[in-house]
Amino acid sequence: MKKTIIGLNLKYLLGGLVASVLCGISVFLPYVANGNDTVIGVLAVVKTLSSGKGVMPIVLLIGIAASLLMVVAGIIMAVKPNIPLARIWVVIGIVQAASYFLLLFGSKSMLDSSGILSKSFMVKNFGVGYWLALAASFVALFLVMKVAKINPGYIVLVILSIIWLFPILWIVLTSLRAEQGYYVGYFLPKGFTLGNYQKLFSADSSVPFGRWWLNTLLVAVCTCILSTLIILATAYTLSRTRFRSRKAFMQAVLIIGMFPGFMAMVAVYNILKGLGLAQTLVALIVVAAAGAAMGYYICKGFFDTIPKSLDEAAIIDGANRWQIFTKIIVPLSKPIIIYTIMTSFLGAWSDYIFPSMVMGDNKTWYTVALGLYWMTDFRRIDAYYTQFAAGAVLVAIPIVALFIWLQKYYVEGLSGAVKG
Repeated sequence: MKKTIIGLNLKYLLGGLVASVLCGISVFLPYVANGNDTVIGVLAVVKTLSSGKGVMPIVLLIGIAASLLMVVAGIIMAVKPNIPLARIWVVIGIVQAASYFLLLFGSKSMLDSSGILSKSFMVKNFGVGYWLALAASFVALFLVMKVAKINPGYIVLVILSIIWLFPILWIVLTSLRAEQGYYVGYFLPKGFTLGNYQKLFSADSSVPFGRWWLNTLLVAVCTCILSTLIILATAYTLSRTRFRSRKAFMQAVLIIGMFPGFMAMVAVYNILKGLGLAQTLVALIVVAAAGAAMGYYICKGFFDTIPKSLDEAAIIDGANRWQIFTKIIVPLSKPIIIYTIMTSFLGAWSDYIFPSMVMGDNKTWYTVALGLYWMTDFRRIDAYYTQFAAGAVLVAIPIVALFIWLQKYYVEGLSGAVKG
């Protein structure tokens, strides 16, 4: 007769125990195996702790300790299963899986700095012990979570989150890296510094990043204001008024908006050059605002969800169109207005294609997108790469802050647009 415990799924207990045992066996197998460089997992801890630098030796120690604890917890669970121990088992499994995953990126710096290998370490030098530990740790975590009746889908979400956050973490670490140069063979920097940020704003720097940042802010703010006003006016007009050829006009604008903007870029540049606006920030603002009306349809969809009976009631009370728009529509449309502001600001802040054509070689009026690309040219990338990473972080900060601040309204704007 099978044993049953409320809150536990014991049919996965044997699989979790086997996977835990494999994790324990892995620590006695080669962590590094490359010719004469063969280091057993438990011995790697001793050697890297005694001669290594940084936190990765401690991570390795935690991973191996967790692997052994997984075996102990699994055996106790097999003898006397209970819910508190199952939860502890899950926690140990999380620590183990996270440790071995981090070692995938930090082992090179750990092993190279420790001097226990005769030559530089590469990922292909990992031994069977490490790969068994990495695979068995995630399998064990999956099965242990099934035993504790915790949805293993969280593992997938965590892995996806790590994949999404990895490039961000990499660019942040690169911006803090003391070692200069474009390519380094390790993930964690050997030294940390804020000098890369200071160089961007130093008076003797050949990179006027502060000027580029202010240029971008000016263009983004002006474009955001003008584009938002134009989009709201266009969307309100098409949502609340009826005139001849209205549908044909909307269809024509929608079809034209499907064509990528860079198709007309050469013609627009020649027009700007004829007007004397080439290589100026005014050109970026004017062009962005001029085409803003073609993005009316999302905002119009939100306006369509607002009952027209409110307009009719206001007209009976003597309100005109402007009063209806400012006193009724705008207060009820805060989510879509925030959405329009954010999209307008983001588009101008991150645009590269059009500024690259308008500005040419006038580095003084570059935006940050152009400036960062200039820093990654093959003639300069080795000297400016860590500064490029610092600049990328500084560019992202206003966007992240703005999104976090307005996230609630942004989501409401999207849901309201879909509803319409």
